[in-house]
Amino acid sequence: MSIVVTAASGQLGRLTVEALLARGVPASGIVATSRDVTRLKGFVDRGIVVRQADFAEPDSLPAAFEGADKLLLISTTTVDERVGNHRRAIDAAVTAGVSLIAYTSMLRADTSTTDLAATHWATEEYLRERAPSVMLRNGWYLENYTAQLPDVLRAGAIVGAAGEGRISAAIRADYADAAAAVLAGGGHVGKVYELGGDEAFTLAGLATEVSSATGRRIEYTDLAAGEFARVLGQSGVPDALARVLVDTDLAMGRDELFTDSGDLRRLIGRPTTAPAKAIAAALDRRPIA
Repeated sequence: MSIVVTAASGQLGRLTVEALLARGVPASGIVATSRDVTRLKGFVDRGIVVRQADFAEPDSLPAAFEGADKLLLISTTTVDERVGNHRRAIDAAVTAGVSLIAYTSMLRADTSTTDLAATHWATEEYLRERAPSVMLRNGWYLENYTAQLPDVLRAGAIVGAAGEGRISAAIRADYADAAAAVLAGGGHVGKVYELGGDEAFTLAGLATEVSSATGRRIEYTDLAAGEFARVLGQSGVPDALARVLVDTDLAMGRDELFTDSGDLRRLIGRPTTAPAKAIAAALDRRPIA
């Protein structure tokens, strides 16, 4: 069996390769792809097959996917080009005879009102029509918050526009382990998994967790959309990213990034990593384990 992981030089891709190895998939049965294969040298040294694949260059894809049984299509980060890139990758995988394509989508992609969800839903619809597939609808990454902890501690506040919305965030390693479980196992064709952490929280609750972990008073400041966008701009966030963050926070306020499906816990066979544990690891600057 040969499993292709796209975007393997990225954070989620690397973690998925590691999770596949941990689940007993031999290195020789894993193909790690990236636009820049020089970033995959560490995998080569461990016996993992490395190939170049650039979704914007369709001619690079047949060789990248040759001989693959299963493929993990990790969604690209360039939103404006996402759907076209994904379609090219799907078409190439189908031509290569891939028997299962797993796609890292977004929580509630079919009903979410966010601009991000629209691109994921378009990809899901295209994929369903063309290949045996499974949708891994990932929720928000806990790292989106833990990476901001130095700024939060300096400001004494978490700032957002999510109101009292509940967020089922999880760490990347848990999402990666779920992807590995699907790729290494069977019985997933046609499934749609709504993936999120076991312990949902509000941003006010997250501020309380940071306060408990640090002994410092951290508050949540809820802003109107326009004011939040202004604050992000003043912090140096590019306009395009600021629009995405505001749009996502507003969706959070409507519980669009909340799930109690339990799908993530069941796929990985254990409870998801708690927010408190992720915060503690980030404060200690150590990997979350």
